[in-house]
Amino acid sequence: MLRMNDGRDIPALGYGTYQIPDAQAGIIVRRAIDAGYALVDTAAIYGNERGVGDAVKGEDVFVTTKLWNDRHGDAAAALDESLALLGLDAVDLYLIHWPVPEAGGFVDAWNALIDLRAAGKARSIGVSNFLPEHIEAIVEATGVTPAVNQIELHPHFQQREARAFHAEHGIVTQSWSPLGQGDLLADPAIVAIAERHHASAAQVVLAWHLAHDLSAIPKAADEAHMRDNRRATDVALEAHDIEAIDALDREDGRIGPNPRTFGM
Repeated sequence: MLRMNDGRDIPALGYGTYQIPDAQAGIIVRRAIDAGYALVDTAAIYGNERGVGDAVKGEDVFVTTKLWNDRHGDAAAALDESLALLGLDAVDLYLIHWPVPEAGGFVDAWNALIDLRAAGKARSIGVSNFLPEHIEAIVEATGVTPAVNQIELHPHFQQREARAFHAEHGIVTQSWSPLGQGDLLADPAIVAIAERHHASAAQVVLAWHLAHDLSAIPKAADEAHMRDNRRATDVALEAHDIEAIDALDREDGRIGPNPRTFGM
């Protein structure tokens, strides 16, 4: 568990549901919960909140959902819609999905999330894909610091400046796409560490996130991969392992959209 700046705890390792169809989400997310995941991450734009809600019903699971870009001026109604689909009275964490800075609505959206937390519909509030400049803008306007910033983060794109900013402000850094893409899991450094620890490459990468006090939300539709990822908590990396993975950072490592321009 990681402590957020609002005094609540968030599981360090969660389960992401991006691109899981609503019709299959109930079964797949239920398997993730049975495998030991205590955090499930969804979003309005994923279109699978109803299925996720079916899976978490009656379970003691930390649920995150997100406000999409076209609802910055209508966050209260958007969250009500998400809660209805999820079958919940409140979510554990509600995030602004992207800042869309040129649209100019993310500060108003943050004000709305503050009100939603006060109303008890979101126990914690945060942001996703925000750069330090965007966080500074909402804190200056409201005096309220996000509990979490969920950003693309993996060994090829380590976001060190953002992580340092988050640490300075007590913000939990949560990694989306924590396993990266392409050849990352075949990288010789990762493979060598995995062999030494009798672990999979994915477990080693997730253990690296956990060693840096990051929250990670890998997605896996296959039950074997799901359980394999969950066992990353059993992998204890040594300092030289972490340093070897730290050295894999690349200037061209981003695989997702740029928060400065996405959504314009």
